[in-house]
Amino acid sequence: MFLLPLPAAGRVAVRRLGAKRLWSRGLGTADMTKGLVLGIYNREKDNDVPPFTSAGENFDKLVSGKLREILNISGPPLKAGKTRTFYGLHEDFSSVVVVGLGRKGAGVDDQENWHEGKENIRVAVAAGCRQFQDLEVSSVEVDPCGDAQAAAEGAVLGLYEYDSLKQKKKTAVSAKLHGSGDLEAWQKGVLFASGQNLARQLMESPANEMTPTRFAEIIEKNLKSASSKTEVHIRPKSWIEEQEMGSFLSVAKGSDEPPVFLEIHYRGSPNAGDAPLVFVGKGITFDSGGISIKPSASMDLMRADMGGAATICSAIVSAAKLGLPVNLIGLAPLCENMPSGKANKPGDVVKAKNGKTIQVDNTDAEGRLILADALCYAHTFNPELIINAATLTGAMDIALGSSATGVFTNSSWLWNKLFEASVETGDRVWRMPLYEHYTRQIVDCQLADLNNIGKYRSGGACTAAAFLKEFVTHSKWAHLDIAGVMTNKDEISYLRKGMTGRPTRTLIEFLVRFCQDSA
Repeated sequence: MFLLPLPAAGRVAVRRLGAKRLWSRGLGTADMTKGLVLGIYNREKDNDVPPFTSAGENFDKLVSGKLREILNISGPPLKAGKTRTFYGLHEDFSSVVVVGLGRKGAGVDDQENWHEGKENIRVAVAAGCRQFQDLEVSSVEVDPCGDAQAAAEGAVLGLYEYDSLKQKKKTAVSAKLHGSGDLEAWQKGVLFASGQNLARQLMESPANEMTPTRFAEIIEKNLKSASSKTEVHIRPKSWIEEQEMGSFLSVAKGSDEPPVFLEIHYRGSPNAGDAPLVFVGKGITFDSGGISIKPSASMDLMRADMGGAATICSAIVSAAKLGLPVNLIGLAPLCENMPSGKANKPGDVVKAKNGKTIQVDNTDAEGRLILADALCYAHTFNPELIINAATLTGAMDIALGSSATGVFTNSSWLWNKLFEASVETGDRVWRMPLYEHYTRQIVDCQLADLNNIGKYRSGGACTAAAFLKEFVTHSKWAHLDIAGVMTNKDEISYLRKGMTGRPTRTLIEFLVRFCQDSA
């Protein structure tokens, strides 16, 4: 008899006793360092038996039905995202975690704008892998659960935690695919999730460590190791001055930390003459607000104000690892926004690369100032399209919270491609208005061509997008305001608390689909 999970106070002791009895029956060679995650679906009707995945069914047969037997007596059927742990079932695994996958055959949910089945897998696998981390089991085999890519994403994203600067760290867990099938999809999922984790690492790192120069060096190292078809230019202040990027320099001058304009190239297209896709990312490595200083509460989170640069650079690194047949350019103006005797003052007027003058009425609206020059520079490559990402406005967080990235675009084609990619990844996007209504509020300026803040308090994310539009002439441009998705508390269960690296996977998926459509 298997004395395993019972709804009683002594459950842990009972589980251990059950395991001990099994080992005494000849399973004493059980590998104490390896675990197994298996999936189970909801039952379709009240009296039905909840179906295992095929891997779960095979394992249950291997142990002569004991998994089903103990699952039936361990409590009510598992709900989506919930787990149950069993010990001593097989000599190859110290323990088995069964995870709830929700409804079998779940597809795209048009109300939620994501693929429900894939998202359920990410949530469930992440929960299962974390169970093993808590048990200090260092190696885990993961059931593909019908979608090996989603399972890999759940495992790699769910296990990640920024602990580089801590002496005490959680057990490092290595997750690999259970069984021999779907290995290519699993590896793709690992790559997608690792790309997002790179962005999380960059965003989470403290600002005294993640300076503009250090950020550029990390991306250079990652990109060059990803592919030989790459090129990196770490442009110094003198180059920025030569480019007459007065808007960018006006922000950078408030800090003693030197600015950097990072330019990265990946030449994956077999035709060198193909127009590149240009990604631009806001790279404020710390945002105090400048003279218009922020409140001290939660100002530490502004170490991640380079989230736009982190996500676009990580997406390009991932594209290079995938060997995608496309030419990509990443541009990241990197600096700090600090108060000092040299900093921008409210009411100052600065000139951008395209000659437009800007009245800086709020120095905490600095992201749009550095992006303005980067967007002007992006046009010099005659790109196929331009996408910029930025933790740009608190108003975006107020509007959508952490549910989705806000997308402002002048191209319905580009919107549809981004939306389709986001449905696949579960890292959603939502279209926001780019009306002339908002443009009028930023061109109505007393001293210059443009004001860096809107005339009214309302619609702050929209007036910020309208400002950026003044530096874009390309017909395929999208601005992604990622301020709302910058951090995670507990909203996305397969991401731990902290910086999210969103929407890196959606950008990667967008690039994969772009290449498929162009083939």
